[in-house]
Amino acid sequence: MRLFGLILAGGEGRRMGGADKASLMLGGRPLVQWVAERLGPQVEELAISANGDPARLVGLGLPVLRDERPQGPLSGVLAGLRWAAAAGADALVTVPVDTPFVPGDLAPRLWLAGEGACAVAEAGGRVHPACGLWPVAVAEDLAAWLAAGEARVMGFAARHGAARAGFPDENAFLNLNAPEDLARAESLLRKDA
Repeated sequence: MRLFGLILAGGEGRRMGGADKASLMLGGRPLVQWVAERLGPQVEELAISANGDPARLVGLGLPVLRDERPQGPLSGVLAGLRWAAAAGADALVTVPVDTPFVPGDLAPRLWLAGEGACAVAEAGGRVHPACGLWPVAVAEDLAAWLAAGEARVMGFAARHGAARAGFPDENAFLNLNAPEDLARAESLLRKDA
């Protein structure tokens, strides 16, 4: 089993006033660094899916993959699947850059839940499909899905009967979409300190 990881950082950050979420600071560190430090030890190789100038992410020393055709997170997943397949990986674990508290056991639990097939995270009664495991074998089906104008992550996960890996801490998947979410994350950090 060879698991690769991908940080999904291609969003436009509209609810953050157009800010580059990867560079937003939390506890004195950029969000992309939080996710890299949590996901990196769980996978063999790690990359970032991001559009725009890749130089802004060069400090992490990770490959930066561009979307072939930007259509949301699934475009990043497709780029990641192609990168992982070319390197001989079995599957790709994805995490959005705005999910800094992702669990340290995300990758193995997704793998076990799906038994190597598609799996997504679930916590607090909510499914978090962008935190998922995607076998490299689904790449061509994903390319066809996107070419047909489909872009919903949960729709693609359902198409492949994605298993759900349950996690007890819903804050582990706290998504920092707006300034108030970032403030909540800062307060969680202070509480844990």
